[in-house]
Amino acid sequence: MGAAFRLRNSGKGRPMAAAQPLRRTYLDYNATAPLRPEARQAALAAMDTTGNPSSVHAEGRAARRIVEDARDQVARVAGAPSRCVTFVSGGAEAANTALNPLFGVGPGAAPLERLIVSTGEHACVLAGHRFQAVEIAPLRPDGRVDLDWLEAACRRPGRALLALQGANNETGVIQPVAEAAALIHAAGGLVFCDAVQMAGRMDLSVSALGADAIMLSAHKIGGLKGSGALVTARAGISLGSPLVRGGGQERSHRAGTEAVAAIAAFGAAARACLADIRGEAARLAGLSDCLAAAVRAAAPDAVFFSQAAPRLPNTLAFSVPHVEAATLMIALDLAGVAVSSGSACSSGKVAPSHVLAAMGVKPDLARGAIRLSLGWASEEADVDRFAAAFGRIMAKMRAARRGAA
Repeated sequence: MGAAFRLRNSGKGRPMAAAQPLRRTYLDYNATAPLRPEARQAALAAMDTTGNPSSVHAEGRAARRIVEDARDQVARVAGAPSRCVTFVSGGAEAANTALNPLFGVGPGAAPLERLIVSTGEHACVLAGHRFQAVEIAPLRPDGRVDLDWLEAACRRPGRALLALQGANNETGVIQPVAEAAALIHAAGGLVFCDAVQMAGRMDLSVSALGADAIMLSAHKIGGLKGSGALVTARAGISLGSPLVRGGGQERSHRAGTEAVAAIAAFGAAARACLADIRGEAARLAGLSDCLAAAVRAAAPDAVFFSQAAPRLPNTLAFSVPHVEAATLMIALDLAGVAVSSGSACSSGKVAPSHVLAAMGVKPDLARGAIRLSLGWASEEADVDRFAAAFGRIMAKMRAARRGAA
C-alpha cells in the first residue's frame, strides 16, 4: 500500500487520518498525451488476436484487418489515401527514413543533392538525416521560417529536400508550409513536414500543406508510445533505402512484423481525435486563454513567446524574467502540476531552447521558458489548479526577493 494511504500513529492515541494523495494536473501534452480509453481498449483487444498480419490463415487475416482498419483511420487524420500510410516506430524513425537523398526519386533519376531544414526543427530532423550537404533556414523573431531566405536558397544549384515543421513543439507556432512548398516545388524540390503536433489539434491534410510526405506520432494524440506513421501525399512516392530491412512488410518500406496492438491503439486514437476536431480546437483555445490570464495575473512581467504568429490552440510558452525554468518546473511539480521547459526529447535535461535562440530571444529570458500544453483530457479544473499553484509560487518568490534585498 502506498505511503500516502497508510495510517500514521503518534503513539499517544488513535491513528491519524490518512494523508490525501496529491491531485496531479498534467499540462505537457506536447510531450505525450495520456492514453485514450478507446486506444487502451483497442490495444487490449488486439493482444487477444493471435495471428501474424503476414500469415494467410484466418488468424493472420484477423490481425491484418486490425492493421488495415487502423491504417484507414490514420490516413483520415492525414487527409491521404490509406495506401500512402507506412507504420513505423514513431516520429524519429519516420524522419530518419524519409530524410535521405533518394526520397521521392524515381528509378534511374539523380538523387537529391541537398537538404534544407529550419533551425527550429525537432532533433530527430536536425540529426536524423542522411545528407552530406545541409542548409539551415533561419527563423524570424515571431518563430516562423524566413521565406525570403528560402526563396533565395531555391535559386542556388542542386535539387533540394525541405524539412519544415507544421507546428513547433515548443512554441506552438504554425509554419507557412504551403507557401514554402510552393517555392521548393517551383525549383524542382520536395517537402517533408513534421506534422506530429498538428494531428488532433487542427485540420490536417498532406495535400493542403503541399508536402510530399508528413510524419505522425501515436502517443501525441492519445495512442501508445512507440508507434507512428510516415504518410506520403500520393502512392508511388519512393522512400528511398529503408532503414529496417528484412521481409516485405509495409510494402517493403519497413521490415518487421507490425506491432498490431500499438497500431490498433493508434487507429482508435485517430478515430477519436477526428470526432470533433474544430470543436476541440476551440475548446483548447479557450482553456489556453485562461492559462495565459492566470500567468499574467500572478506574474504581470511575464513574456509570452510568438504571440504575433499563428499558433496551435493548445500551446502556451512564456518566461518570467529572473526566474529559471528548472526552479519553476520543480516548484510546480511539487505542487502537483506537470509542465515542460520545451522538448521532452533531451534525456530529461533542462537546457536553453534552440528554438528560442533561433528567434533571437535573449539567453537570460530563454533560460526561464516554460511550456504549457493541453489536450483531450484537459478541463477547467486543470486551469484552476495551475492558477492557484502558480500564484502561490510567484508570491513566495517575490517575498524571497524582497527579503534578500
